[in-house]
Amino acid sequence: MSTPPVPGELVLEAPRRGRPARHLMDLDAAGRRAAVTELGLPGFRADQVSRQWLTRLSDDPEQWTDVPAAARQTIVDALLPTLLTPIKVIACDEGQTVKSLWRLHDGSLIESVLMRYPDRVTMCISSQAGCGMNCPFCATGQGGLQRNLSTAEIVEQVLAGARALERDQIAGGPGRVSNIVFMGMGEPLANYGSVIESIHRINDPAPGGMGIGARGITVSTVGLVPRIRDLANEGIPVTLAVSLHAPDDELRDTLVPINTRYPVEEVLDAAWEYADRTHRRVSIEYALIKGVNDQAFRAERLARMLEGELVHVNLIPLNPTPGSAWTASLPRDEAAFVRILRNRGVQVTVRDTRGREIDGACGQLAATQA
Repeated sequence: MSTPPVPGELVLEAPRRGRPARHLMDLDAAGRRAAVTELGLPGFRADQVSRQWLTRLSDDPEQWTDVPAAARQTIVDALLPTLLTPIKVIACDEGQTVKSLWRLHDGSLIESVLMRYPDRVTMCISSQAGCGMNCPFCATGQGGLQRNLSTAEIVEQVLAGARALERDQIAGGPGRVSNIVFMGMGEPLANYGSVIESIHRINDPAPGGMGIGARGITVSTVGLVPRIRDLANEGIPVTLAVSLHAPDDELRDTLVPINTRYPVEEVLDAAWEYADRTHRRVSIEYALIKGVNDQAFRAERLARMLEGELVHVNLIPLNPTPGSAWTASLPRDEAAFVRILRNRGVQVTVRDTRGREIDGACGQLAATQA
C-alpha cells in the first residue's frame, strides 16, 4: 500500500532480489476468489475487497466495513503486499502535471506521470523496468532492459494516481483518471501477457476492474508486428500507437533498431490490419529531431504512406536526453512538416510538451536518480 511522498522528498532503500510477491491485482476475478478461498475465507470476500481496492480506491483496511476485520487482515497479509515504494514526486504546470519515481522490490526504478487537462486526466504508465529496444534518443532505451513488470506493478501505478486525484492531492480539486497511455518506460508489447492482464484490470467493470473505457486506453509499440496482430484479436478496442519516427528503413534502422527485424512497410501493414479489425484509428508517433528526420522530403514520404488510412499523426518535439547531440526541430521545420501532412489530408497534431522542466521524457528522472 503506497502513499505518494511529499514533492521533492527523496527516499532510499536497499534493493531486494527475487520476483515480486503475488498480489491480488495479478489475478482475474475468478483467480481472486480462488486465492481467497485457499485462505479459508468465502470466495465473495475477494469481490468485496476488489471493489474497495479498484472502485472505492481504498487501500486502508480499516475502512472496509463490509469485510470482517479478521478477514481483512488475512487478505492484506497474503495478497496485498506493497509493490511500489515512492522515491520522488515532482510537479509542474501549476501542479497539474505530476511525475512519480517508484522503487520496486528489487531496487528497479520506474516512472509514472499524471497529466490533468480541462477535459480529462491522463496517466502515462510504465510496463518494464528499463527497455530493450535501444532507441538512441530515449533515456530509457539507453539504460537497457532490467525486467518486465508484473500485472500488479502496472496496475498499482494507475491506482496510485487515481487515489491522489480522488483525495484532492492534485491541483484542480478531486477528480477521476479517464485516460491511460502505455507510453512510459519499456516496450509494452514485449511484456504482452502482463500488459493485456493489466488492461483488463483497468477496463473490466467491477469487481474485476476499474471500469475505465477501452477507448480511453492507448498502447504504444515500436512495431512488434506479431504482437500487434495478437492485440487485434484480443477483442479490446484500445488505441494502437506506433512509434514510427522515420518513414524510410535506412533512417529507422538507426532510430528504432527493431526495424531491422520488422521494417516500416511490415509495421504499417500490421497497423492497418489492426484498424480494420477494431475500427479504431491508429496513432503514428513521430519524434521530430532537428536535422535528422524533420526534412520536407521525409514529411512527403510519410504523407504518401499514410493518406487514405484510418490514422492520426502525433508529432512530438524531442525532449533531449542529457549529453545527447540531438534536439527538437526548429519551429519553421515543425510547421512545414505539419503543413505537408495536412495538405495530403493526413490528420496531425503536435503533442503538448508537458513536463520538460521535470525530466518529463520517458526514463529521464529514473536515469538521473540512478
